[in-house]
Amino acid sequence: MIHKCVNPKCSYYIHNLKSVSKEDLDEDYGKNKYKLHYVYREFVIDFFKLDVTTIPKNASSLKFTKHNSHIMSLCLTYKVNLGLSLRKTAQALKDIHGISISHQMVANYCKTAAVCIKPFVDAYPYDKDPDHLAFAADETYIKVRGIKGYIWFIMNAATRAIIGYRISDNRGVGPCIMAMRMAFQNLKKIPENFKFIADGYSAYPLAAQQFFVKYKEKFKFNITQVIGLTNDDAVSKEFRPYKQMIERLNRTYKASYRPTNGFDNYDGANYDLALWVAYYNFLRPHKHNHFKPLVEDDVIKGGANMPAKWQLLIFLGQQTIKKMQDAAG
Repeated sequence: MIHKCVNPKCSYYIHNLKSVSKEDLDEDYGKNKYKLHYVYREFVIDFFKLDVTTIPKNASSLKFTKHNSHIMSLCLTYKVNLGLSLRKTAQALKDIHGISISHQMVANYCKTAAVCIKPFVDAYPYDKDPDHLAFAADETYIKVRGIKGYIWFIMNAATRAIIGYRISDNRGVGPCIMAMRMAFQNLKKIPENFKFIADGYSAYPLAAQQFFVKYKEKFKFNITQVIGLTNDDAVSKEFRPYKQMIERLNRTYKASYRPTNGFDNYDGANYDLALWVAYYNFLRPHKHNHFKPLVEDDVIKGGANMPAKWQLLIFLGQQTIKKMQDAAG
């Protein structure tokens, strides 16, 4: 709920009015170009009580009646690693391996794998060096049933790994808080030299404000906002490389998203994003890390090839789900 003070004698309003340029004041409704009145946002939902990682309700036992786990991992390799569409993945399996499989079965395999892998990716203890901790955040657009949706990314600028992500149907503060909560997992307090770099969108400072309201001094941090495309100020000049990192991440994701032509529902978008983040962090070779994955897990490294690594990811995901179920009682 948004509360706005409309008192024309309010000291806050009068102070802001003095900073408005005279040219705008001479125009009709020129001062309406600015946000001059005091605005307070009251959150009716406690986003800090919502689960960042949830136990999937429809986790599959992965019992195969017609195919096997190797064919499933082949589907994941073609679909996620190579960015093929569902139909092209089915065609590649037919033309290259002689395996007859429908595109709907490929979609079912991807959904089942995503359900297993997502808890492992979300709850993974990513490296967060307190001496060189800087996060870069941004949001980008997708289409769900032809309607605009949003993806929030938060990456560790030191390791380049994605440590927070969220899909939402709105560009409000709530999804931003949830993505930040995922990024701040396993942190008991904010390090002294911590930096959080984002664009000029107002959701990031509001989310940071809510962290301070909830956790007080332990999670008090400022948002460094890089505004525009040119370095017109000292802040933009210093922190522009961080903004470019997250923008490159957006373009990399969009390259894999483009063959989908949008999603049919938000569940499908979540499953697709979970698989892509798992691939980006744990399987994709990066020049930044000497053409090795950003996160080198000892178990995944044991896979002889890419299909084997996907099977190990699913195995680790099942272990994570089992631990979550045991902890939940």
